[in-house]
Amino acid sequence: MTGCGGNGKKETDKKTLKMGVTNFADSLEPTENYFGWVVMRYGIGESLTKFDEKMNVTPWLAESWQISADHMAWTLKIRDGVKFSNGKPLDAAAVKASLERSFAKNKRAVTFFKYNEIKAEGQTLTIFTEKPEPNMPGFLADPLFLIVDVSAEASRNFAKEGPIGTGPYMCQSFVKDKAVMVKNPHYWDGEVPYETVEIPSIDDPNTRAMALQSGEVDMAVNIAAGDITLFNDKAKFHIDRISSLRTVLARINQKGILGDAKVRAAFISACDRKVYNEVILKGTFIEGKAPVPPSMDYGFDQIQDPNSYNFERAKQLLAEAGWKDTDGDGILEKAGKKLTVDFVVYNSRAELPIYAEAVQADTKKVGFDVKIKTVDYNLIDKMGINGEYDLLISNITTANTGDPEIFLNWYWRSNHSGENPQNGSGYSNPALDDKFAQLSIEFDRQKRRQLIIDIQQMIVNDGAALFFGYPETNIISSTSIEGAKMYPSDYYWLTNKIKPAKK
Repeated sequence: MTGCGGNGKKETDKKTLKMGVTNFADSLEPTENYFGWVVMRYGIGESLTKFDEKMNVTPWLAESWQISADHMAWTLKIRDGVKFSNGKPLDAAAVKASLERSFAKNKRAVTFFKYNEIKAEGQTLTIFTEKPEPNMPGFLADPLFLIVDVSAEASRNFAKEGPIGTGPYMCQSFVKDKAVMVKNPHYWDGEVPYETVEIPSIDDPNTRAMALQSGEVDMAVNIAAGDITLFNDKAKFHIDRISSLRTVLARINQKGILGDAKVRAAFISACDRKVYNEVILKGTFIEGKAPVPPSMDYGFDQIQDPNSYNFERAKQLLAEAGWKDTDGDGILEKAGKKLTVDFVVYNSRAELPIYAEAVQADTKKVGFDVKIKTVDYNLIDKMGINGEYDLLISNITTANTGDPEIFLNWYWRSNHSGENPQNGSGYSNPALDDKFAQLSIEFDRQKRRQLIIDIQQMIVNDGAALFFGYPETNIISSTSIEGAKMYPSDYYWLTNKIKPAKK
């Protein structure tokens, strides 16, 4: 077994990379669900723009862009010399077709921006928008808008075989349990080091850690915080860990038993989030209180949480709301109904069931009966939209467009006429909607920042969600390879920068 460790990679294996991941996608259709994330993570697809280590928007397939004087049109110069993996040159017409396909196939696209027209001429693409869009370059970095060769769809099943993209690798085979990528012979941005990349889906984080320890994989994404110390031997492993842009939160259904503001506030106040993060999760998560994590400069320290842990306040609020334990079983009742809450979780992220069990124990002390329901990740988005929960916990990237506007919009802007399907909780606050309307057309950076702070404070004041904590994120790799890097946006896992280590 001595040859299985970090430096035990055989000489003959240098043409194959093995990467252990969590995978939530059962197809590679980039417009389905959030599966574009996987298409980008696996090195198949690239977008017009991308984010650097500090979430600044940088050129990718578009080498430059500019906005018109009236703020109603964005013009992008598409990079010369780029080819799709089938050898077809990338031009503005191909980009136009790909963007229009995203809008046609995924209703979420219009929650980023709405356009009146997209024009293509040579390598120049112009997007005419319905209203000013201050964050357009950031929007175009989202994996929903990665660029595919639409003309290839006539002879290729994108869902099963993968789309034709411009990335360093292309799909050889895909099932949910394992994907195999091969080198794109037409890649535009430097050498592609590996002939083959095997990507087993190892959803259990402990199993993923064991696979990396044994040499079954060369690198692994998001090793559980409690297992990171297993890889402290720098001769065998390299750890790249950063403070993430993610928030672990539970959406709260306003139409159910937690729709009562006092009951909702009592539930949140009964949860000792300091203990959850510092004790149970061993200080690997920062205590939660607001939508946007402290890793971003959006006023985290300024925001005050009226529902911070207060056991006695929780009991008092429930009494004021008319809930009593009349039969002595420890669970409160009102009008013949038990104070029962359904808490939906998925378990491919290790911390989610841990948080749920901690909440279950804490809220039981004040009279709640929390029932935990574990579901497959693929059901989470549908349940979130349909409101099929009392609480639904997720680990969410909050700034996947460069700032948190879209994230805040999706979950808390009103959905009165179905224009914002991500908000299935029923939460609505007209004053908050006014703030969102201001933010959507504000170009001044400082004014945007203050609006985002104000929006967060209103969400926290309303107890619109339960914010658990903010995790680190990581990629851990064997020292037999180099170049494996974790980015805050969590999009760029497999790149052509990952290659065999120099001896």
